[in-house]
Amino acid sequence: MRPKKVPMRKCTGCAEMKEKRELVRVVKAPDVTDENGSVIQKGEISVDLTGKKPGRGAYVCNNPDCLKAARKARRFERAFSCKIPDEVYERLEQELRP
Repeated sequence: MRPKKVPMRKCTGCAEMKEKRELVRVVKAPDVTDENGSVIQKGEISVDLTGKKPGRGAYVCNNPDCLKAARKARRFERAFSCKIPDEVYERLEQELRP
């Protein structure tokens, strides 16, 4: 029997490939559109601790230094192509505290 493949993701802070379950996911929910294709509501950006929310995801290590590096270089903003609210960064900092 073949061993299961372990999903790998890249940390936005240190740019190292790590196992998906070792990282914290930040997700941007899909935009809500009407029947004409116009955007009614922008997708919400939130912390996804389960890893199952729908939408575009970006990952960061469980290390506060990686979060600081990602925030300083605006890597989440680049990944999602939009401004990231300070509340998301504050929630991440709370989750990463030991």
